Amino acid sequence: MSKFKPILWGAAALAMGATVASAQEERFITIGTGGQTGVYYVVGQSICRLVNRNTEQTGIKCTAPSTGGSIANINAIQAGDMTMGVAQSDWQYHAYEGDTEEFSGDKKFDKERAIFSVHPEPFTVVARADSGIETFEDLKGKRVNVGNPGSGQRATMEVVLDSLGWSMSDFALASELKPAEQSAALGDNKVDAIIYTVGHPNGSIQEATSTVDARLVPVTGEAIDKLVEENPYYAKATIPGGMYAGNPDDVETFGVKATFVTSADVADDVVYEVVKAVFDNFDRFKGLHPAFADLEPEAMVTEGNSAPLHPGAEKYYREQGWIE
Repeated sequence: MSKFKPILWGAAALAMGATVASAQEERFITIGTGGQTGVYYVVGQSICRLVNRNTEQTGIKCTAPSTGGSIANINAIQAGDMTMGVAQSDWQYHAYEGDTEEFSGDKKFDKERAIFSVHPEPFTVVARADSGIETFEDLKGKRVNVGNPGSGQRATMEVVLDSLGWSMSDFALASELKPAEQSAALGDNKVDAIIYTVGHPNGSIQEATSTVDARLVPVTGEAIDKLVEENPYYAKATIPGGMYAGNPDDVETFGVKATFVTSADVADDVVYEVVKAVFDNFDRFKGLHPAFADLEPEAMVTEGNSAPLHPGAEKYYREQGWIE
């Protein structure tokens, strides 16, 4: 057998050259999401689906694995392990400002950049009907799933407890189950209540309320009013009645927004193409989850974003006339 490789001529050579060039131009991006039963996972998967429709033109390939949630995503972006991620609006704020323990000192994320906000996320408490829990204060002395470390829901729970002067020791049990595990734990009577900061309707909450008699618990009062008043990333929220089995009435609480963030180190054209993929196909995007149904592009650009917009996103929004 000859040790010399054949030389390609003409069209064959050109085709091979194009293939090599194409392979060299491919860029891979990773979007951090959350638990597979949550809306964050759907956000990331939906964005990737739209981005990957244009891979042939842009060379960008997108994946969106399940992760620990908001804080884990922000940390991964800062470390360069992920390109973009979904995060609660409060944790976008804290990471950029560096005003909490998680992001203080050299952990402050100066290079964090906002891309757009997504759906509202009410702070949701679901309790077994036989637990006697009717208000948030009734959680004292009960078995409560407070969320896994690194998740936005866990961090927001800690903020709420601090505002009330409580600690984790005020619960008979403070379990750290992930969202995919907590509904089964409620149904199996391993916990009395679960906490979830999430867009609605949500599959995990539907599972919880359909497998056991469970109630959504209001989160209201002076301490919550003060939290909302003092922090621009919080807002009062209502979970509509009739959305979940056994819960016919509206439930008052407060919440944040899901936001989509990245780093200033990510190339402008990459962010531009991701934003373009979403908003050029906005009706398709809105149809990918009920929580997206009421989204409006202008609001997604101007509300819930506390870090500066990434220049790649700004370019697209200016082209649309959504910002000046």
